[in-house]
Amino acid sequence: MTVHEEVVLLDEAGLAIGTADKVGVHTTSTALHLAFSCHVYNSAGEVLVTRRALGKLTWPGVWTNSFCGHPAPGESFDDAIGRRALTELGIAVSNLEVVLPDFRYRAVDASGIVENEICPVYRATTVDAVVPNPEEVAEFAWVSPESLHSAAVAAPYAFSPWLGWQLEQLRAV
Repeated sequence: MTVHEEVVLLDEAGLAIGTADKVGVHTTSTALHLAFSCHVYNSAGEVLVTRRALGKLTWPGVWTNSFCGHPAPGESFDDAIGRRALTELGIAVSNLEVVLPDFRYRAVDASGIVENEICPVYRATTVDAVVPNPEEVAEFAWVSPESLHSAAVAAPYAFSPWLGWQLEQLRAV
């Protein structure tokens, strides 16, 4: 069941200028808006990667970071991340840390739909068993950060573009 969600629209300086319907904003000319990405780790130091559900509007069926989302108008990143972790993966996360506060990207999917986001990247941990929402996640895996980076370099077409860019930037940090 799809829930109506609003996203925060941004100007080029990253300042909020309004809101829009999440589904309606993702088009071939997507307005710049606020989002986040989260990389979830377990106690073994593995990172959770997810394969986007085949019904997703953008990049269906590709592997990506643990989860992404959009803070609702007036919602903190911490609250939005907690909400999406539960909705997409059935997990609670802790130890939230922003690791790429200025991450921003624009990418066009094969269907022509554009992602255009200022998207801080977070790291978090969980001790919960993953119970993915099939509307969001087709499958998941816990992998070492090194094997994730190697796979993304070897087969970039199998991964979301934002994950590839995030991994490059995280290696440089």
